[in-house]
Amino acid sequence: KPAVYIVQKSGGGYLYATTDLAAIRFRKGQLNATRTLIFTDARQALHFKQTEIVARKAGFLAAQDQYQHCPFGMMLGKDGKPFKTRTGGTVKLIDLLDEAVERAGALLATRQNEFSEQTLTTMAEQIGIGAVKYADLSKNRTTDYIFDWDSMLSFEGNTAPYLQYAYTRIQSIFAKAQTDIKQCSAVIEINAIQEKALMTKLLQYQDTLEQLVEDAAPHVLCTYLYELASLYMKFYEACPILKDDVSAQDKASRLAMCALCSETLA
Repeated sequence: KPAVYIVQKSGGGYLYATTDLAAIRFRKGQLNATRTLIFTDARQALHFKQTEIVARKAGFLAAQDQYQHCPFGMMLGKDGKPFKTRTGGTVKLIDLLDEAVERAGALLATRQNEFSEQTLTTMAEQIGIGAVKYADLSKNRTTDYIFDWDSMLSFEGNTAPYLQYAYTRIQSIFAKAQTDIKQCSAVIEINAIQEKALMTKLLQYQDTLEQLVEDAAPHVLCTYLYELASLYMKFYEACPILKDDVSAQDKASRLAMCALCSETLA
C-alpha cells in the first residue's frame, strides 16, 4: 500500500512534489548533475524518498545517479527545547548573526588591544559570524545540539575563535620574520615529536576531504581543523622558530611547516 504522492492538485495547483521533480529534471538536464544532496529537517525524509522513487520511474534520474536526502537535527536552547526567542517565536538568522557580532564586539572590548575602532568592528564581524557558522558545521549533522553563546565564542576548545587565533598566530610569525608566507618553500626536516605529529596530521587532509564528500558530513572537516590547530599550538610551544639560537636550516623548515598549516586552516 504505497503512500499517495500528488504531483498536481485536481484544481490545477502545484505542490512541493511538483517543484522538487522539476528541480531534478533541471539539475540532470541542464546542469548534468550526477549526485544531488538535499539538506533539510529529518521530518522531510518520506517526501524525498517518494520524490526519488517517482523521479526514477519517470526516467528523470539514471540508475547510477545519486539522490541523497541528508537530514539534520534541531538547534536547541539550554533548556533542551527548540531554540526560540524570549517571546516564544522562531529566531531569525539575521537577528542571530547581529547578536553574535554584538557579543563578539563586547568580548573584544574586555581584552587589552591597540586596534582602531574600524578594525575592531571588522574583527567582531569575522569572529561573531564565524562562530555561528562553525558551531553549526562542527556538530554531527544528524543530531540535535545545544546553542550556547559562551562556548561558541570561546577562544578555547573546538570553536571558530580558537581556529582563527591559531591562524592569526601564524601570520604574526611571518610578519615578525619579514618573510612572504607564499614564497616559503624550504625543505622540511622532521626532528621533534611535535613536528612529526603536525606533519602527519597535515598529510591526512586529503583523506578528511574525501570522507567529508562521501558522508556529506562537515563536522569531519571541523574536527580535523581543530586537531590540526591544537597540534600546531603544541608545535609552536615546543619548537622555537625565530629565536637567535635556532639554526637557519631549522628556521626555514619550521616556517615551511607554519606556511602549510596556514594554507590548510585558511
